Amino acid sequence: MDLLKKIFPFSFGEKKDVASLVITVIIHVAAAVIIGLLLSIRIPIFGISFIISITGAAVDFYLTIGVVLTFLHYFKVLKD
Repeated sequence: MDLLKKIFPFSFGEKKDVASLVITVIIHVAAAVIIGLLLSIRIPIFGISFIISITGAAVDFYLTIGVVLTFLHYFKVLKD
């Protein structure tokens, strides 16, 4: 559990009410949208485009896991 808290510190932050939960999820989704918009700009060089796509997919995966952990932490499914 400590490893998850180190990797996803924003997901395990204090959320006192539903508004703070919604704000945390909106921040995660906004970050994913910004990454998606930046990845829509294609660089014609094959190697760089591939590396950027892989990096973007990893960041999107990280943000998705962050949203899931945020909900699990808020609903106290995960023990502290």
